[in-house]
Amino acid sequence: MSQNSTPGSEPIRDARVLGRPKMFILGLQHMFAMFGATVLVPILVQAYGLPLSIQTTLFFAGIGTLFFHVCTKLKVPAFLGSSFAYLGGFEAMAKLDAGKYAGMDPTVKLQYACGGIVVAGLLYVVLAAVIKVVGVRRVMRFLPPVVTGPIIILIGLNLAPSAVSNASTCWWLALVAMAIIVIANIWGKGMVKIIPILLGVVGSYVVAVIANAAGATALDSAGNVVPLINFSGVAQAAPVGIQPFFLAKFDLTSIFVMAPIAIAAMMEHIGDMSAISATVGQNFIENPGLHRTLIGDGIATSLAGLFGGPANTTYGENTGVLVLSRVYDPKVVRLAAIYAVVLSFSPAFAAIVNSIPTAIIGGVSFILYGMISAIGVRNVVENRVDFTNSRNLIIAAIILVCGLGFSDGVTFAIGEVHVTLTNLAIAAIAGIALNAVLPGKDYVFGSDVTEGRSGDFGRY
Repeated sequence: MSQNSTPGSEPIRDARVLGRPKMFILGLQHMFAMFGATVLVPILVQAYGLPLSIQTTLFFAGIGTLFFHVCTKLKVPAFLGSSFAYLGGFEAMAKLDAGKYAGMDPTVKLQYACGGIVVAGLLYVVLAAVIKVVGVRRVMRFLPPVVTGPIIILIGLNLAPSAVSNASTCWWLALVAMAIIVIANIWGKGMVKIIPILLGVVGSYVVAVIANAAGATALDSAGNVVPLINFSGVAQAAPVGIQPFFLAKFDLTSIFVMAPIAIAAMMEHIGDMSAISATVGQNFIENPGLHRTLIGDGIATSLAGLFGGPANTTYGENTGVLVLSRVYDPKVVRLAAIYAVVLSFSPAFAAIVNSIPTAIIGGVSFILYGMISAIGVRNVVENRVDFTNSRNLIIAAIILVCGLGFSDGVTFAIGEVHVTLTNLAIAAIAGIALNAVLPGKDYVFGSDVTEGRSGDFGRY
């Protein structure tokens, strides 16, 4: 593939050929893609009664992304945003009302929850050390495309209800956002073709402002009729403000609540790395190495938790942007990270972006989340997983049923502490176990002799 390609032909791997102004715009597109989901995590945690800060979340999303890029030798075009996997843990911590947690101030309780996140991040480092010692090839024998492909598909499918729910607050506005993205990406020329997400958000927001002035309404999460855009948060927000950092506290109970979630998050990480590798056409699991991506993600998570932020995770939304824009330069993603850090110092800007109607986020997510599942299908197809082989068929089937069937996860007790495994964790564990024990394994990890495929993870 050409390193310096023109829009609409080969992928662009060095965005400098487009010029600095266009690079800045592409970075803005990645920032908008991650913003809605990243700030939604602290909003939901606040609804549980724990005062997780939007500003702190944004700050550590940016810092975490930059640290991840350093760890991965500046090669992997991934953005780290706040993880939804830990929402169940935050909710469980909010409801704890026994022992030392009885009557505890929510701010202190959040400190203990963040302590659990610090430990969860360190578990990534432990897995990275194992991979470094035994080698990625031995580890990836347990994670062939017949396992990672269906998990990638599940990542998108599990996010799909969120897209529908958000879009349903105002379907016509969601369709406007989707229409702009499709038109820009299919029929657009030059720069228009590679910034469809940004155009979809900005274009539909302009339409929403006009419609709001004309009296248009939407539905909130409770089904109540509300104005299409709520500017009240913008009026109350200060232009500049310091993030409310604090130090995490540690306790075995909070660690047992939060840390086991890392099992699911690590599986999602491997799935996301496979998805990004398949999208870009470079095997990042082998080079710079899965141990490096895990260390970057894990330490970014621990750092965020240590100072009052949520866990980080590689963002599928930004992988969707890579698919649509076909600009694979990691420098563009680092620009988005810098924007996130700078904007974390502005409560007013955070409020403006947070005023984007939920329906617009839903319309954009319709496409981005679907792209993630499509990447999973592509991963399976291009790595030539043989589904005439009953072994492969059984593994994929059980992974999909576990991922879709255990929608609420599985909760079990360890002493007095209840631990919840998410549906993705259950699916990953089932797939890894079946792949390890069923006879007839015919997968070899490593570069394939066929060049030009998007997912060179090995051969069957």
